[in-house]
Amino acid sequence: MKITSTSADEKSWGPIAAAAAWAIVVAGVGGSLTEIGPWYQSLKKPFFQPPDWAFGPAWTLIFAFSIAAAATAWRAAPDARSRGWIIALYTVNGVFNVLWSVLFFKLRRPDWALIEVAFLWLSVLAMILVLRRYSARAGTLLVPYLAWVSFAAAINAAAVQLNAPF
Repeated sequence: MKITSTSADEKSWGPIAAAAAWAIVVAGVGGSLTEIGPWYQSLKKPFFQPPDWAFGPAWTLIFAFSIAAAATAWRAAPDARSRGWIIALYTVNGVFNVLWSVLFFKLRRPDWALIEVAFLWLSVLAMILVLRRYSARAGTLLVPYLAWVSFAAAINAAAVQLNAPF
């Protein structure tokens, strides 16, 4: 006789749906703020910047991993307080993610975006450190996000250096 126990939370699609909805909001708002128009095209870009078409697939993969990390950590979190931390971290991260696009593309201030990207990076690191308390897998799923933000910060820094002053 095989006995299995699965809690309602483990079966629930709620955490996945909530994480996906938040990712869609952040990606949608960030994407709508990203204007690849004449101003952006006129910027000198570093030799190591990928082509513009590569950013969409990269962010799609990062958001997919982020959704999986959120749902995994949510299901493993022991209580409502822990789940509150997960929500708070994802909220702060989403705000920093969108704010970077506002600063860089809407306000055309890559120099300010370079300062802000440090806060975005720290928010991803905080998510990794907190989520891994609940699930090592959840923390690991966010490592590509941290790597991408690190790479994006290097691109941002090079753009500032190549195009300053703003």
